[in-house]
Amino acid sequence: MSTYDNAGDTARSPVRTAALIVAATFLLVGVAGFIPGITTDYGDMTFAGHHSDAHLLGIFQVSILHNIVHLLFGVAGLALARSVPGARAYLVGGGAVYLLLWVYGLVVGENSAANFVPVNNADDWLHLGLGLGMLALGLLLTRRRTTRH
Repeated sequence: MSTYDNAGDTARSPVRTAALIVAATFLLVGVAGFIPGITTDYGDMTFAGHHSDAHLLGIFQVSILHNIVHLLFGVAGLALARSVPGARAYLVGGGAVYLLLWVYGLVVGENSAANFVPVNNADDWLHLGLGLGMLALGLLLTRRRTTRH
């Protein structure tokens, strides 16, 4: 199996599979953010900003905008996972975005007016893990293999 298969190939490359799994996870998280019970204090969810008191799994601060972004990120991943270059771009680009979100969360702080996403301390560290994980998947699953004769 080539690391550079096309969307129509019967065999799916590891990077495309990883991108599909990540995308499906984002879709699941986006939907879960709109389900009372999975999201605590659901009635206190705001459209955006740090005033939203809703928490996914009681841990991660969410808002309507936050959930919509997860859904859109998942849809983008499904679309980009149709090819190896697209899957790689999704994982590497998405990883870079999540690392920027991690830095943003550390710099802006939970109660700042600039915290429109919203993010809390748990979100910050999740963003670090997502960023590093997505970068690793995108880079390691597409590196060229060398063969010796």
